Amino acid sequence: MTTRVGVITFPGTLDDRDAATAIALGGGEAVPLWHKDKDLNGVDAIVLPGGFSYGDYLRAGALASVSPIMDAVVDSAKEGMPVLGICNGFQMLCETGLLPGALTRNENLNFICRPELITITNTKTSWTNFFQPNTELLIPIKNGEGCYQISDEGLKNLEAKGLVVARYNNNPNGSKNDIAAICNEAGNVVGIMPHPEHAVDGLVGAGVDGLGFFWSIAGVTV
Repeated sequence: MTTRVGVITFPGTLDDRDAATAIALGGGEAVPLWHKDKDLNGVDAIVLPGGFSYGDYLRAGALASVSPIMDAVVDSAKEGMPVLGICNGFQMLCETGLLPGALTRNENLNFICRPELITITNTKTSWTNFFQPNTELLIPIKNGEGCYQISDEGLKNLEAKGLVVARYNNNPNGSKNDIAAICNEAGNVVGIMPHPEHAVDGLVGAGVDGLGFFWSIAGVTV
C-alpha cells in the first residue's frame, strides 16, 4: 500500500511543491493540506515544509505552530504518526514542543544558501531507516535562523539518548554540537534544518542524496 504523506501549506510556505515532488519520487503519495484544515485527511505521515510561514513574524515558525491544523498534527505525532519538519517546519516542531530546543539567528547573522555535507547519526527513525550509520549526504541549506540551541542539560539528554539524527560536517551556522537534525524519543518526529527535498533530482540541485528520507517513509529497502 502506498504511503500517503500530507504536505501542509501555510501562508509564506515556499517548499510545499518541492516536498510533494520528493514524496512522489520516493514512492509515496503526496496529499496537500491547508493550514486552516482541522482534519489530516487520513494520511499516514506529515511533512511540514520549508519557507517563511507568516513572514517569520514574532519568531520563525511561531505563528504557524498555532494554526488550526497543528492541533491535529501534535495529537497525531504523540500517537506515533511520522512527522518531518524541514527548516521552517523544524522551527514549528520546536515551537509546538514536539521537539526540544530552538532555532536562532545564524552565528554570522547572514542568510546561508548552499549545499552542505551532513552525516546521518541515527538510522532508527521513521525518516532515516533507509540509511546506513554514518552515511554522508550533500544536502542544500537555505536559512537565516538555522542555529540550533538548547540548554546544557537538554543537550546532554539528546546525546545520551541518541536523539541527534544528523550533524553538519562543517557547521555553517553555529549549531550546538554541529546538530543538523534531531528526533523525539519515539523516533517518529524528526526536525532537520537542511532541505532533503531539494536533493532528489540528479538533473538539478545537489544530486539525489535527499531521496533516502522519502524512501524511508515509503518503506523502500535496498
